[in-house]
Amino acid sequence: MNSFQELATSRRNWIEEVLIPWCRSANSASLLQAELDWVNLAGGVDPKATLWVWAWSRYPVLAHDGLPGLNETNEVRVTTLSGEIVVGYPDNSATHGSRLVLLTRLANGNFAHYEPISIDNISSVELADPASAVSHVPLPDRPLTMMPQFADDQTRI
Repeated sequence: MNSFQELATSRRNWIEEVLIPWCRSANSASLLQAELDWVNLAGGVDPKATLWVWAWSRYPVLAHDGLPGLNETNEVRVTTLSGEIVVGYPDNSATHGSRLVLLTRLANGNFAHYEPISIDNISSVELADPASAVSHVPLPDRPLTMMPQFADDQTRI
């Protein structure tokens, strides 16, 4: 590698080809271990906005394309490894790390938090009612942020 551009491209490729796929398949113990050293692994980024978003994106209905956090707009059906089925809306603010929290509808029509479900205990996550799913328009790719060629080494953009 001879240029900063080559270095940046190499880093982006490593994130896309190694780090994100690893997050999508790692168990909760490995994810929690990675979170402790995330700054050294991924750089100065928030694990909640990267590590955990990538980990939960193994279930595409939980992910927002290009946005951090869980998609709270669609009701989902979570099937656990034991066969239990829980239907509810993902609660991004209550979900921490490897524990998914759903807002479930009670018999009286009110909502309550269901007990957290470990990412290791989930067999599948799908839309509860695909016909009523809220569609979204994909966000455009973010432009690469770079220093202009004329900027000195101390200039930050």
